[in-house]
Amino acid sequence: MTDLTDAAATDLPRLPFPRDSVVDVAPLYARLRAAAPVTPVRTPAGDPAWLVTGYDEARALFADPRLGRAHPDPERASRISGSALLGGSIGDAASERTQHALMRSLLAPAFSARRMRMLTTRVDGLVATLLDDLAAHGSPADLHAHLSLPLPVLVICELLGVPYADRDRFRAASEGAGGLTDREASARALDDLVGYIRELVGRKRTEPGEDVLSDIVEKIPRGNGAGDGAVARLGAVLLFAGHETTVTRIDVGTLLLLDAPGQWAALAADPGAARGAVEEVLRLAAPSGGGGLPRYAQAEVEIAGVTIATGDAVLLAAGVANRDPARFVDPDRFDPARESNLHLAFGHGAHYCIGAALARVELEAVFSALPQRFPGLALDVDPATLALRTDLLTGGLDTLPVRW
Repeated sequence: MTDLTDAAATDLPRLPFPRDSVVDVAPLYARLRAAAPVTPVRTPAGDPAWLVTGYDEARALFADPRLGRAHPDPERASRISGSALLGGSIGDAASERTQHALMRSLLAPAFSARRMRMLTTRVDGLVATLLDDLAAHGSPADLHAHLSLPLPVLVICELLGVPYADRDRFRAASEGAGGLTDREASARALDDLVGYIRELVGRKRTEPGEDVLSDIVEKIPRGNGAGDGAVARLGAVLLFAGHETTVTRIDVGTLLLLDAPGQWAALAADPGAARGAVEEVLRLAAPSGGGGLPRYAQAEVEIAGVTIATGDAVLLAAGVANRDPARFVDPDRFDPARESNLHLAFGHGAHYCIGAALARVELEAVFSALPQRFPGLALDVDPATLALRTDLLTGGLDTLPVRW
């Protein structure tokens, strides 16, 4: 059995790995997976971790209760990056499962199938308005600025009850909190984001609305021990996760569709095919190069010929596992008709992303309307000049120049 402590003494490959284009994953991932689906690497922060690139192994570890976001001894935890959000150990290992169950129970009604169905019509309307504005602007245009960024921000504002007029304030804090290079700056930005949500929580207690923050405030009275601080931290995470990842998937999804022969024209002719296309976007999009979702072993785990010792860091590389040829036929091909597309874009098991249905609503609205409205859409720059950001947790693009 391979041991991470011994492996750390060797010259390990260090994340992030260089990639050939924004629609591909780094070639080194496939070479590492061919050698071993669970392999030691160095994180962007330089500490040792297990990188999981095999589909079966990633799926199993996503659902394994012996892995968590909290390290049993946080002072000894490997750092992943400088991010205050996912850069290291978060929470308390002893109470993590209880806190996670509480969070899920608080949020489940907000992301219920019924609420998502109600939201679908509203999202369709927002997409139509943004596409009207894009058409009015004229070709060429920046799709990122006109659609990919404003849509998820509008949606999460309505869902949480956050004033859209405050978008510049919380966007700056959100982007700063996702920074990977300066731990102190990321922590300050996260504090700013939590502080902003805490101001809103105070208002929701006296002026509740039909929104998620108001619902949570109602369920957690001020004096029950959790307090407004806990609600604010939960709201800040929702605000960050609820729009940042969808922004990047609209951008990269557009590139994937334009890059796959015939796919843009097929969607323009049949918008009803968007659901299958969205699942392929989710499977193939890998807008970040940080390695994967971090976990820490809270007990020893043996898998794929290695021993993950208690306290070891584990990076679950879902975007790489989603291209595992042992699970997906011709895994790098964009195939919206792919059967049994059980990708890991939203994880698996108890920590399956609670916002998955919301992301699908937004992506299906975009990729059913955008190709039909702009069937001649094309990149307005050489694709080779596009680069994903390596200084942000969610990666993504700053701009997406298009013409039609």
